Amino acid sequence: MSENRASRVNGDVAAFRAIELIYHSYLTGLILMISSRAGTARAAEVVYRTFRRQQLARFLPGLKKLGLDGLPHAVACAQYHYLSNQVGGVKVEYIYESDDKAWVRYPPPRWIWSGTAICGIPSEVSRAMLRGWHANNGVVLGNPRLGFVCTGQTVDGQPGLEGYYKEWDHDLAPEERLQFSPGERCPPFQRDLAPKLPQMTWPEERLQKVLRNYAMEYITSIVPETIEVLGPDEGGHLAGAAARLVGMHTFDDVASLLDGVGAGAAGFAKAFARLARGQGDDAELRTEGTTTMVRQTSWQLMAERRAPSPAVFDAWNELWIGAALAHDRFMRVDISQRRDRGDPFWCWHFR
Repeated sequence: MSENRASRVNGDVAAFRAIELIYHSYLTGLILMISSRAGTARAAEVVYRTFRRQQLARFLPGLKKLGLDGLPHAVACAQYHYLSNQVGGVKVEYIYESDDKAWVRYPPPRWIWSGTAICGIPSEVSRAMLRGWHANNGVVLGNPRLGFVCTGQTVDGQPGLEGYYKEWDHDLAPEERLQFSPGERCPPFQRDLAPKLPQMTWPEERLQKVLRNYAMEYITSIVPETIEVLGPDEGGHLAGAAARLVGMHTFDDVASLLDGVGAGAAGFAKAFARLARGQGDDAELRTEGTTTMVRQTSWQLMAERRAPSPAVFDAWNELWIGAALAHDRFMRVDISQRRDRGDPFWCWHFR
């Protein structure tokens, strides 16, 4: 038996939601895992590199796409965060003060530190996010006078991560591009004065696909960066351990989003193929005797990463091992072929 349908065609909104949940949870869980097992300094380095990679890849194209590239730099940067994070479903506020100073504020609950996870995030890890992205906007824009001043962090007990972009009247030294001024407070947010996305009606399918992509992009960045910073042994172990736990602990919610997962290996394999299509892969489901196989030639999650370490795949695959264990702890999951190691496709066997 054969079943081959790509999510790019079938528009499986439930699968989009499930993938968003899995990867959002994995992002938070992996940062917590590194912080608690490998230490604050190395967790901060992983987060810094993750956000710097995102910033270099997305910031300038995003400015142009949102029509902000003609604005004063401080205003353009703050509006970019306001509008782009809205698309991703993140709570965010924007306040204009002058052409040289504009605020951005992320009120609680923080999307990235969902639920009680915020209690385990060190201040240095939150600062690393700002070093990776906000502090580098002036560099990317070719404006050495532009920097970011952080006036509060949720992880430190303040009611939101907040700060402002400012253009000084002199060039900033590298260590001045990110500054901290906890005595200042962000002015009140006035929604009617904030910029707005173009008025359009987004079908639920398109919106859920955007939210899915938003969560997936973070995993595209953070898992390889974890391997780079900690090495394939330690990094792969921690990234895999976090993935397995997340796979187990999100499975019930994922199954609910999918309106249930059938019994046994065949039921799980069908759900696995559906989730693969939900993240844009060409999953093909086959059954031979008591074994159900899922074969795919694409891996959209890492399509932008050139030749990632095999440890990246090993870690990511633990998401599905964990989910399988939650579904049926006696089920066997094996991989007979791996395209990241030279085979023509990936092939999972569920028994």
